[in-house]
Amino acid sequence: MNRRTLFHMLAGSVLGAHRIAHAQPTRKVYRIGILSLGSEEVRGSSIKALLQGLSPLGYVEGRDFVIESRGAGGRPDRFPDFVAQLIRLQVDVILAPGPALPALKQATSTIPVIMTATLDPVRQGFVQSLARPGTNFTGFSLQSADTAGKRLELLKELVPGPAPVAVLWDQPSIVEWQAAEAAARERGWKLLSLEIRSAGEIEDVLKEAIGARAGTLLVSAAAILFPNARRFAGLVAKSRLPAMYELREYVEAGGLIAYGPDINDIWRRAAVFVDKILKGAKPGNLPVEQPTKFELVINLKTAKALGLTVPQSLIGRADEIIQ
Repeated sequence: MNRRTLFHMLAGSVLGAHRIAHAQPTRKVYRIGILSLGSEEVRGSSIKALLQGLSPLGYVEGRDFVIESRGAGGRPDRFPDFVAQLIRLQVDVILAPGPALPALKQATSTIPVIMTATLDPVRQGFVQSLARPGTNFTGFSLQSADTAGKRLELLKELVPGPAPVAVLWDQPSIVEWQAAEAAARERGWKLLSLEIRSAGEIEDVLKEAIGARAGTLLVSAAAILFPNARRFAGLVAKSRLPAMYELREYVEAGGLIAYGPDINDIWRRAAVFVDKILKGAKPGNLPVEQPTKFELVINLKTAKALGLTVPQSLIGRADEIIQ
């Protein structure tokens, strides 16, 4: 083989490899938008759980997707601006909690939205039904009304007695109040309805509960209260009212007891929705799911400060005890 023939062969090989490289499709890097209401710590925990769910499905951050995260820091009024930012970034899918969903519904009917925590998406108008959403929304419904009676029972087990239970709720969580009222009526327990409309009313409603001689407090996962979890738990502690919450974050902030869905588990499971949507599924065809993992968390330090002895029956059932 002469040098000229060898040269042409090598040149042809290089050209062929170049053409093959250009013919191969470029891997798309998806943009996943995330909205959060709570603290940086809560947002970080949620993102970590989502990544744990995406990894077994073959997704690698940076190679397959990037995350565009926005945290409202307890201010729901910031969500419209954050939604606008994510739309400008042309994200492929958005994961968001209940308080962010109205802004998303108003801003887009095309970008898929995965609900990570909302009370009743049918009643709130985000989906047509749980089985067939029919909109750009899907994800998870907390269906908190289904567990309101259970929380009331646990609270009564912890603090028995005839004193009324003050139930703190806002308009989005009115179904929880109604469910608690129905459960109390069946058992002959007295309830005190305390509706809250803004964070500025927190101290007033607690004073009302004390004035009405309530023995305990049942707290819904109200959007008004969650961003103020630490401050609220502190004020409840000062009021000396044993309180039952829906989310563990309140107990981690000093609250007494919580029973409700494991939010991090929801974020892990949300990865399946992300995977299906990025592969072409329409959110309107993906049935809304409900939590499958619930957790009972008790703060013994708070119980001691309140002079309460937590029954062994509750301690034995607890998923976590905070000393």
